[in-house]
Amino acid sequence: MVALVDCNNFYASCERVFQPALMGRPIVVLSNNDGCVIARSNEAKALGVAMGAPWFKVSRRFQALGVQVFSSNYALYGDLSRRVMQVLARFSPRLEVYSIDECFLDLSSWRGDRTALGAEIVHTVQQWTGLPVSVGLAPTKTLAKVANRMAKAGHGAGGAVLDWTQWPAQRETLAALPVEDVWGVSTRWGARLRQMGIATALALAEANPTRLRKVFSVVLERTARELAGQSCLPLELVPPSQRQIMVSRSFGQRLTQREELEAALTAFAMRAGEKLRRQRLRTRVVSVFVHTSPFDRAASHYANAATLVLEHPTRDSGRLVRSALQGLGRIFRPGLAYQRAGVLLPDLAPEQVEQGVLFSSAPGDNARSDRLMDCLDALNRSPARRAVGYASELQGHAWRMRQRHKSPASLSNWHDLPIVHAR
Repeated sequence: MVALVDCNNFYASCERVFQPALMGRPIVVLSNNDGCVIARSNEAKALGVAMGAPWFKVSRRFQALGVQVFSSNYALYGDLSRRVMQVLARFSPRLEVYSIDECFLDLSSWRGDRTALGAEIVHTVQQWTGLPVSVGLAPTKTLAKVANRMAKAGHGAGGAVLDWTQWPAQRETLAALPVEDVWGVSTRWGARLRQMGIATALALAEANPTRLRKVFSVVLERTARELAGQSCLPLELVPPSQRQIMVSRSFGQRLTQREELEAALTAFAMRAGEKLRRQRLRTRVVSVFVHTSPFDRAASHYANAATLVLEHPTRDSGRLVRSALQGLGRIFRPGLAYQRAGVLLPDLAPEQVEQGVLFSSAPGDNARSDRLMDCLDALNRSPARRAVGYASELQGHAWRMRQRHKSPASLSNWHDLPIVHAR
C-alpha cells in the first residue's frame, strides 16, 4: 500500500503561512522575472486566472478583483518543503520525495485504519507547518496519483483523504479520467493512444500490456499494469545521481555589455559548483551558452554555446568560473542585447573517482582545492549568505531577476525573520 501526500496549491499556500490574512483571498505566484502565472490558489482559479498567463497582460484586470500577486520565493518554498518531508518521515521510514510538494510513503506494514492514518498525516502537517495536504492511498503509485486527485477534488474522507481500495466508483473514476491526465502519459503518447481507441485511464488499464510494450515502451506497459492494480514502480528510496547540472536564468533586463554577462556567468558557475559539492560530484566538462530574445523583431536572433574539456575533473568553483568566462570570450558578440545565459556541467562523476591523465601538462591538486572549497562553503552557510564570492560577479547587477512582489525569506534570512511584539 502506497500513500501519495501532495501539498495543495503549494506555492500559494507557502505565502499564507506567515501572512494568515491571505486566507480565503485569491493568490497568484509568478515565474522568474515576474513573467507568467505558475501557481494559483483555488480562489484565483475560480476567478479565471489561467496557468501560464503572461501577467503583464492580465494584471490590471485581476488586481482590480483583489488578486494578491507574489514573485517566486524559492528560498521560502524550499525550506517549507524540507519541513513537510521531515514530518512525513515520522509516519514511514520508507519514503520517496518525488518533487518539492509530493512524497510517496510505503505503508505496507501498516495494519490499522489507513483512512485514519491519512487524516492524522493531514492534521499533523497542517499543524506543524501550516500547509494543507491531500492524501491518496492505493496499491500502486499510479493509482495513488488518481486517488490523490480525487481527494483534492473533495471526494475523500474529510475532503482530504481517499483510500482507493475502499472507493466504490473505481471503474467510473478511471472511465472519466482522460488518458493524457494519467501520470506518466505525455500529450504525444495520449494522441497515439486515442488513435488506437484508448481514450481513458480505464481503457488503458484494460489494454493488452504486451501490445503497449511493443508499440510504445516498457514504461507505458508498467503504467497500464499499475492502473490495473499491479505494482510495477517501486519507491526510489535513494535519489539517482544527477547526470548533469545546469544553472541558467533569464535576465531582469537585456544585457549589452560583456562585463554584465561575466557577472551573471560568475554567479551561475559558483552556484553550479555548490551543487556539485553538495552531491559529492566532480565535472570534467563546462559548457556556457548565451542567446538573445527570439521575439525581438528589431534584431536577428543569436544563440551560441562553447564547451571546454578540463584536464582534471573538478568541483572547484574558481576553475568553473574561469572556464565559463573563457567560453564566453569565444561566443560573445558586441552590439547584441542578450536575454539569457547559463552554465551546464554535462559530464559528472563521483568525487572519489578520478581518471588519471598519462601525459598531463599539470598535475591536479584536488586535496588543496577541496579544502579551499569546503572553507568557502562553510563561510557561505553562515547567516550572512554569500559572505565570500568572486570579484567578477561584482561587475554588474542588471542581470538579476525582477522580483517586485517577493515576500520575505522568513525561514532563511535573519533580516526577514517574523517579529512578535509582546504586550
